[in-house]
Amino acid sequence: MQGLKNRRDRLSRSRNLDPPSNEELDALLRLLDDETPAVRERVVERLTSCGGDLSEWLAGRAVPLSPHERSLLAEILRPARREALAAEWSAPTGGATALGDDWDACEALLRMISDFLHDGITIRQPLSDALDLLAEEAAENGVTDALRLRSFLFSDGRLRGNRDAPEAPGNSDLAWSIAEGLSNPLGLCTIYILVAARLDLEVEAVNFPGHFLCRVHEDGYPVIVDCFDSGRLHLQASLLEDPDLGTAERKILRQSVGPGVVLLRLLNNLVAALVKDGRGADARLIRKLRASLR
Repeated sequence: MQGLKNRRDRLSRSRNLDPPSNEELDALLRLLDDETPAVRERVVERLTSCGGDLSEWLAGRAVPLSPHERSLLAEILRPARREALAAEWSAPTGGATALGDDWDACEALLRMISDFLHDGITIRQPLSDALDLLAEEAAENGVTDALRLRSFLFSDGRLRGNRDAPEAPGNSDLAWSIAEGLSNPLGLCTIYILVAARLDLEVEAVNFPGHFLCRVHEDGYPVIVDCFDSGRLHLQASLLEDPDLGTAERKILRQSVGPGVVLLRLLNNLVAALVKDGRGADARLIRKLRASLR
């Protein structure tokens, strides 16, 4: 949890305010329902003074939040996380294409998005720590090639397709996806690629329309991995013979894309998901971040 603690401390210092004590936090939570304007303004100001993330402090409370308290607090903390993301975001000069093959830089931006989408209440690992642990566990289980990593991540159900809510904003929060074991095709493929990179394994991104895919090579042959379908394998040559595929789709299937394309597609998905979820202010911010990459 060191990464989350460092972020919490940095945000607290940037506002020149000390974090709330347990006693103060309990008092603030008791006032969540207070309708007096002056009281509510003070409660909101104090609760958001630490960057919109109270998860570690809340974890130390003996009494868990009620569903109603969780809902109110999550709504109160959201604007502070918007502010933090807007302040931290640093688009590469030249936009998304300037990322080249720099998955580390892409991961740093994905971590910012993950922190922003976090509810600020639930304790969890930061994205990079979660990816590190997945890679370590894979290595301990004898994973030495991309196909074995595919089996480790998807065949045994460690990560699954979020079939109930494939368009939900949470699918773009890769730390949530790892913790819950759920995401959409793009989220699952991105996790696969980032874990593979930690193990010095090559996994390529395939920007197929409507259903993101990955590619690995087995005995010199390109093999398509459908991470959303439990890591199902397809010989690329067999897919290319499908008469229902158009010329443009065949071309896409043969190509791989870099982290800039992945990041832009994730932001496109996230804007649509936030709009559908009624989170207009959040969607406007993500549109600005997306524009900074073009």
